Amino acid sequence: MAKHNDIAKVETGVLQPLEQIENLIHVIRGKQVMLDRDLARLYGVETKRLNQQVQRNIERFPEDFIFQLTKEEAELSRSQNATLNGRGHNIKHLPYAFTTF
Repeated sequence: MAKHNDIAKVETGVLQPLEQIENLIHVIRGKQVMLDRDLARLYGVETKRLNQQVQRNIERFPEDFIFQLTKEEAELSRSQNATLNGRGHNIKHLPYAFTTF
């Protein structure tokens, strides 16, 4: 595990404490993954834009690197992270999960 003062750098040039990044890693389908919304936030882009680029370049993503959550998985991930913030409970677009290793 990383030390509390370790730092990770993403392409935006913004330094993030590694501890904060580790908190964004979830286990889904037995794999360690980061959700599209968290990855987009790290890179300083909208989730919608990240997903558009994924769709435009899907051939660059191996099947074992990315998968789309089921509705049940998406609902569970949202309820665990309390990300609804008063918005409706319907999920319009199923999130992508990116494997971390």
